[in-house]
Amino acid sequence: MDAANLVRMANGIGEFFSAMPDREEGLDGIADHVRRFWEPRMRRALLTFLEAHPDGCAGDVCLSPMVREAILRRREALMPAA
Repeated sequence: MDAANLVRMANGIGEFFSAMPDREEGLDGIADHVRRFWEPRMRRALLTFLEAHPDGCAGDVCLSPMVREAILRRREALMPAA
């Protein structure tokens, strides 16, 4: 999986949910969308990217702060079954 493409898609999801008036609801919405609609290998690749780059950035590829927070908070729920 191309990390840059996954980050771009995750940030797009984050843009949508960042418009919600309740930040907590937006964070949950981001993680829930990724959990429900991304296949396991995509979720695994995003989590691997975040493990390798805890600040969410690798060069010019950066997760938005809100997406990073959502993924970190719901990490266990996003981890695909082994």
